[in-house]
Amino acid sequence: MSEHMEQLRQIVAEILELEPSEIADTGDFVSDYNADSLLAIEILARIEKKWQIDIPQNELPEMRNLVMTRDVVARYAGW
Repeated sequence: MSEHMEQLRQIVAEILELEPSEIADTGDFVSDYNADSLLAIEILARIEKKWQIDIPQNELPEMRNLVMTRDVVARYAGW
């Protein structure tokens, strides 16, 4: 599952315009990295496209950091 985590880290880093090494596993996207709702939707869209899955937008509150995001994606991707 670490490969998925690194792929997620890369996606989030690109969207938030940070280096992947700056994104901590439990760093909060909003309070630690200043992500807003539009960036959250962009992260969601990029994840859906990469893994060809559909994640309802009501899952966004559960996707506040990399670990939580991985857990949500894993449920929908069947990891």
